[in-house]
Amino acid sequence: MTKTKAKLIVDILSGVFTDKPALNFSTPYELLIAVILSAQCTDQRVNVITKELFKEYNTPEKMLTLSQEKLEKYIFSCGLYKSKAEHILSASKDILQKFNGQVPNNLDDLRSLAGVGRKTANVVYSVAFKGDAIAVDTHVFRVSNRIGLVNEKTVLGTEKGLMKILDKKDWSRSHHYLIYLGRSFCKAGKPDCENCPIKEHCSKKIKR
Repeated sequence: MTKTKAKLIVDILSGVFTDKPALNFSTPYELLIAVILSAQCTDQRVNVITKELFKEYNTPEKMLTLSQEKLEKYIFSCGLYKSKAEHILSASKDILQKFNGQVPNNLDDLRSLAGVGRKTANVVYSVAFKGDAIAVDTHVFRVSNRIGLVNEKTVLGTEKGLMKILDKKDWSRSHHYLIYLGRSFCKAGKPDCENCPIKEHCSKKIKR
């Protein structure tokens, strides 16, 4: 696919979807915790959990007043709750001890936090700090390869491929557009190609 066609797809999607995440948050720290919780969990479920959790525990200092067992009870319904609780507490400790209580605003330091991989770091960097980054989750991976933006077999390859084909200023918003396209039309099991807003520009239409 050409950069011109990729730009056209981004522009079409910008008229259909928002460039804001579905997760609810008020601070970079709240966003970080919400993204950690979102692994293999829906944003809707995460929002239900954080609505209660953030009433009392919305800073690293407050979070660390919780025992891991108590935190697990708050986040139990999002799955992988034991490892997520461990990562949240460890990351909160690092933020206090290594970064003066502030979520770091660069990718290298973000990735040094427990439970924070490339995807999570890219989301926080792009959304909270307005940096240029592409976070590749399951939707972005599936959709970008399916419609022909890239042709990659790995998440990292997909991220690098998207960085090449898309203008840098479009990286962050494209991430959100591809997620919403994957949730609304280009679904894993049964894509709705007929009603897809970019059906005329998709390089790899699903054969039915």
